[in-house]
Amino acid sequence: MEWIIILAIIAFFAWRMMPSKGVKSISTDELKTVLKDKSKQFIDVRTPAEYKGRHINEFTNIPLNLLKSKLEKLDKNKEVVVICQSGMRSSQAANILKKSGFTNVTNVRGGMSAWRG
Repeated sequence: MEWIIILAIIAFFAWRMMPSKGVKSISTDELKTVLKDKSKQFIDVRTPAEYKGRHINEFTNIPLNLLKSKLEKLDKNKEVVVICQSGMRSSQAANILKKSGFTNVTNVRGGMSAWRG
């Protein structure tokens, strides 16, 4: 019985980490090649304290819990690249963006934990 619960927990986290339908995923190495692209919007969905501690200059901090209320500040016609600490919150943010009509959304795999810049 215990192994069923453990498998269910693992499956839940695996499902949560999977990218949303229509959401692209890039590595932090791939991110380095697009950071200067002014046609993209870069959003960091971590908390202000996390962002203040360490961030990528091109990214604007919009914490995940405020994203829905700040959507009007984003251009639906531009690609949105989202990052968080590990990829979990940015995946949630990507879902929110897709459901809100953003068609070009990219999630950074591994987040700031994988960033070596």
